[in-house]
Amino acid sequence: MKDILFWIDLGLRKFKYFFSNQIWSDKAIIKRQFKHYHGYAIDLDRPKTLNEKLQWLKLHDRKPFHTQLADKIAMRDFVAKELGDELLVPLLYRTRDYRDLRPENLPEPPFIIKANHNSGSFVIVRDKNEVNWEKVRQDFRFILKWNYYWSEREWQYKNIVPEILVERLLETKEGKIPNDYKINCLNGEVAFVYVAVDREGKNKRNIYDPQWNPLPFTWAKFYKDHAGMRGDEVEAPATLEQMYAISRKVAALYPYVRVDFYDVDGKLYIGEITQCQGGGYDQFLPFKWDEYWGEKMPLKVVDDK
Repeated sequence: MKDILFWIDLGLRKFKYFFSNQIWSDKAIIKRQFKHYHGYAIDLDRPKTLNEKLQWLKLHDRKPFHTQLADKIAMRDFVAKELGDELLVPLLYRTRDYRDLRPENLPEPPFIIKANHNSGSFVIVRDKNEVNWEKVRQDFRFILKWNYYWSEREWQYKNIVPEILVERLLETKEGKIPNDYKINCLNGEVAFVYVAVDREGKNKRNIYDPQWNPLPFTWAKFYKDHAGMRGDEVEAPATLEQMYAISRKVAALYPYVRVDFYDVDGKLYIGEITQCQGGGYDQFLPFKWDEYWGEKMPLKVVDDK
């Protein structure tokens, strides 16, 4: 019965994607989604805000290496060759078969189970006996069938071969997941740092300039409580300048890119390389910051028209 319900659900989802997404062009979908999330019509001929320019890049800046760096497994080869394999989170297991997600196949905890081809699909495991493994398998069964490209038309995800990876769960000496330092870069330089603080506790979001001065804006989904997002200020990590140096190497390849890091008691790890924050649909509040950062990232092809 579960198998029947799964395939009915998957069929309905595919039906919805085909008729609401796949028969429309990328440009048409982006226009519709942008109006929904931001509340105004996008100008793709002369984009001005950062979010508008991210949409333009989704349509016009498509290179094969974008797919490699969006793939959480293939990205590891790039990091090892160009940035240093000491930055890699230990990879413990990988598979393309959801049925392999059984406790006897997996390493000793703590670890995290992820998909390589999308965003936000993960399971943290600290005790195998506390995990509903049947649910995990069924969740990843669907995830492996899901082409993340169709969600927000981020081309870099379209041709990734779906896979499941299991990485060592990074924890500080206090047993906490480390803060996530998201280095946002424009035109090859660090623009600001978006920090996810105390992710299993208060779970706050702070934003700083490159000199670690607090910046008075948020950049998140429209339905989030923007007013309550910021937490207590945190000190700059000891590895911050190292983060900046590595980020600049990656940023040399992109007009915009976000490089994520974890500092685990002074040991630096790279998390992922994100080519379009929130699919270009996260809101800046106040809105003027969307305009401000848009001005800081000229698109030569557009500006030369």
